[in-house]
Amino acid sequence: MKNFDPSQLIQFIGTEKYYRITNKHLLTDGTKYLAEEAECFWMMDAIASHLSEIGTQDWFVQVRMTVNGYKAKLIYEDGRGKEYARQEIPYTDFPMHSIALFGIPPNQ
Repeated sequence: MKNFDPSQLIQFIGTEKYYRITNKHLLTDGTKYLAEEAECFWMMDAIASHLSEIGTQDWFVQVRMTVNGYKAKLIYEDGRGKEYARQEIPYTDFPMHSIALFGIPPNQ
């Protein structure tokens, strides 16, 4: 893994360019940086697939990941505590204990 520095994520407060990862899903500058530097494109793929399945009418979905040892849990919710989905990750070497991201479901 590269020398990922989580403190660098604070610089991403908007985006100048979008990066396509599927025919319906894009990454922002910040999520692309995270995926490349923390080597976690797998997480972006998992989020994209769940966003398509959730089919919420909400404007965004909050995705929280917590890491416990080498296992992780992704929780997809509305940001106010209503859970849409949950995914157990049996193994990860993700370099942070937790992270929260926001995604916009396709066709919004």
